[in-house]
Amino acid sequence: MAAKLKKGDKVVVLAGKDKGKQGEISSVNPSAGKAVVDGVNMAIRHTKQSQSDQGGRIPVAMPIQLSNLALLDGNGKATRVGFREEDGKKVRFAKTTGEAV
Repeated sequence: MAAKLKKGDKVVVLAGKDKGKQGEISSVNPSAGKAVVDGVNMAIRHTKQSQSDQGGRIPVAMPIQLSNLALLDGNGKATRVGFREEDGKKVRFAKTTGEAV
């Protein structure tokens, strides 16, 4: 099945502790059905100091379920994603506005 959400998409969180937060997808894991969104679902990772970087408590974005994310359309509102063919190519489009993503 084609991916409704891809790396670089602007999304909004629909459920969970970060409900309503917006961010950009930095990576997607389709087999697990999860994505990492910048600034969302943050966790503290305790890292040891090394020669190259300082150790300590570092906030890291953790993966979030794809079903809890929705694409942002041109108006900045959450929308569902559909597929259609435009001049021989399969493209994603926002269901609310109808414009190609």
